[in-house]
Amino acid sequence: MRDLGDPRLLCFRPMGEQDLAAVLVVEAAAYSHPWSEDIFRDCLRVDYDCWVGELGEAIVCHGILSVAVGECHLFNLCVHPHWQGRGLGRQLLRHLLGVARGQGAETAFLEVRASNLAAKRLYDSEGFCEIGRRRGYYPAPRGRREDAIVLALELGLIPSS
Repeated sequence: MRDLGDPRLLCFRPMGEQDLAAVLVVEAAAYSHPWSEDIFRDCLRVDYDCWVGELGEAIVCHGILSVAVGECHLFNLCVHPHWQGRGLGRQLLRHLLGVARGQGAETAFLEVRASNLAAKRLYDSEGFCEIGRRRGYYPAPRGRREDAIVLALELGLIPSS
């Protein structure tokens, strides 16, 4: 992926079906077990909050969440590997939490692979706390399974962006 400029110029907009090809490229580059096109289509169909982050006109990240009964569930937060480590994940996370807060969410929940140290550092630095573990939640190489760490954040404890 070519350098598209300053990561501080990241812009967010709602994801549409026309974005799925680009989203799938980012997803496949970032994850060993990426979501399928059908999963993304289902998320759009059931009206989850689906967002893309763009630099210029290139989609470099995406996120999906659902808000109901005062709770936000972050299902997917993905940054193309070329752009990881430049603050885009933090920008995306803060954007998604702002969307959730705007819809009345008081608490945010998510799962992260136990081996995903960079994501765990990000979530920890943003105030998420570990509340549990789901054994064998994620598929892993060679037919194995990997635990998910369940994290939560009280949204009233963080300032609005």
